[in-house]
Amino acid sequence: MEKIRVRFAPSPTGYVHVGSLRTALYNYLFAKHHGGDFILRVEDTDQARYTEGAVENLLETLRWSGLAYDEGPEKEGPYGPYFQSMRTDIYKKYVEKLITDGNAYPCFCSAERLDKMRQDQVSKNLTPRYDGHCRNISRETSEKKRATDEYVVRLKVPALGETRVSDLIRGNVSFQNELIDDQVLIKSDGFPTYHLANVV
Repeated sequence: MEKIRVRFAPSPTGYVHVGSLRTALYNYLFAKHHGGDFILRVEDTDQARYTEGAVENLLETLRWSGLAYDEGPEKEGPYGPYFQSMRTDIYKKYVEKLITDGNAYPCFCSAERLDKMRQDQVSKNLTPRYDGHCRNISRETSEKKRATDEYVVRLKVPALGETRVSDLIRGNVSFQNELIDDQVLIKSDGFPTYHLANVV
């Protein structure tokens, strides 16, 4: 069996609270019980909500509580860097592969268009979700627009069929693809969303 690796990945959008500390404690205890590693990775991709001093507060709180991590800020390991904002080149590499393979696409929709789309969906009692407006733009057109226009990158979920996952708690679970939204993977500022950063 491979060595257990668990990750505590707080976002520095505020100071550590008891819920975060509880999550860190569970991860720490699980790792130590199984002879594994407890990793700290700071999810600092939400630059608009970043709180000055939050990282320092986090590190001090973990020291105070005795939750010593095996890898993370100030304790580098083989999977660093441990700040998401320092990993943007890694995410861009994987997103470009997803685009090339047809599993993601640039979306050039304005905030105004997306707001109107959501309002229209809500007024019709539909679940708000992206309507796929940019989903089938040709690669050539998309590349030209990427050079000049602001855009995000979205996951291209198959339109038909179902997605199946094996969940440790719930067992085998399936979801109809038509109900899954094309989530944003890279925001217009170039930072990844949680959906991408969490798995890379």
